[in-house]
Amino acid sequence: MPAIVLIGAQWGDEGKGKATDLLGSRLDYVVKFNGGNNAGHTVVIGTEKYALHLLPSGILSPNVIPVIANGVVVDIEVLFEELDALIARGVDVSKLKVSANAHIITAYHRTIDKVTERFLGKRQIGTTGRGIGPAYADKINRVGIRMQDLFDENILRQKVEGALDSKNHLLVKIYNRRAIEVEEIVQELLGYAERLRPMVTDTALLLHRALDEGKTVLFEGGQATMLDVDHGTYPFVTSSNATSGGAVTGSGVAPNRIDRVIAVIKAYTTRVGAGPFPTELFDEWGDFLTEKGFEFGTTTGRKRRTGWYDAPIARYSARINGVTDFVLTKLDVLTGIPSIPVCVAYDVDGVRHDEVPVSQSDFHHATPIYEEFPGWTEDITSARTFEDLPKNAQDYVLALEAMSGSRISVIGVGPGRDEIVVRHDLID
Repeated sequence: MPAIVLIGAQWGDEGKGKATDLLGSRLDYVVKFNGGNNAGHTVVIGTEKYALHLLPSGILSPNVIPVIANGVVVDIEVLFEELDALIARGVDVSKLKVSANAHIITAYHRTIDKVTERFLGKRQIGTTGRGIGPAYADKINRVGIRMQDLFDENILRQKVEGALDSKNHLLVKIYNRRAIEVEEIVQELLGYAERLRPMVTDTALLLHRALDEGKTVLFEGGQATMLDVDHGTYPFVTSSNATSGGAVTGSGVAPNRIDRVIAVIKAYTTRVGAGPFPTELFDEWGDFLTEKGFEFGTTTGRKRRTGWYDAPIARYSARINGVTDFVLTKLDVLTGIPSIPVCVAYDVDGVRHDEVPVSQSDFHHATPIYEEFPGWTEDITSARTFEDLPKNAQDYVLALEAMSGSRISVIGVGPGRDEIVVRHDLID
């Protein structure tokens, strides 16, 4: 059975939870391999709506083992809050496994994230303030705290002392904040240890054995391709690798075990936070997409920026990730638009670019070159086959497929879990 990577093809919020839910009954493991609780997605099951931030969406599938792998940074307080909220709603969370090598977001990471962002002023990145970047910075600087450290008090105290030695100088002398006490952090983290102990394991070994046994494993990326720290719109990105390559380093599963890469992409485009966005709309159609698509962040509640579909970004994502299948979501949101523009290339100072410019400056100055497609007025939420869609909706999907670099295998036609059109099976 396959190992499948599921990632976002744009700037996040594409509906990855819906794609995971579609596969849920056929999956044995769902693995979160990057990011932290800055990523959020909403999963709708029947009349129930679940907003998840840190947990993999597979935790809602009773037969799935959910895994938080080594590439994730974990705010343990948030982890327990999410688990307790699900338990209160009758969800069984006992199967959750957490990598012993996953790094921990501490109180001082959250503090530094917030004060640093404020200090940047007009140069702010637009972070969620949840300590994600500082936790990854500590990981790279080799002063991070890992899950396994919670089970050895001496090592934990030494590591916290080492991390705070320089950070307290920064907080006190640069940001005019109080120093953080080592013992305060140590005792808080030790307080989590016993509840965590049954969850923490060697998840890389667990997943390797699962694949050897023929299990189906889904690697679920947080954020999306254009927010990847290496391949996104740097510096307006997240602090981890949200592309398919991140599934390998973020889980410990070898690249030759990956069978399929599924990229989720909206029928239009959104992003949250600062950074370039060539097709961004500032008119009534932007408001239309925001309101009809309910484009507000699951984690932050921030209003998302909205724009038309960007084909060069889709091609870029297909190339970077090795996409085998696209899942196109929210096609229903476009119902009622008389003529739908699609960005097919960019104009940068009079020069046409058919691909995403490598230069940050060029991408900031890129203006979209549009091709118009006839819209439709029919309600498509009851469509279950491609032929059920109006002719103009079919033509729109086929046009996107032709210019996006891979086949569109699934189409979302409404917010419900069953409101989909399947053109190609995502596993077989």
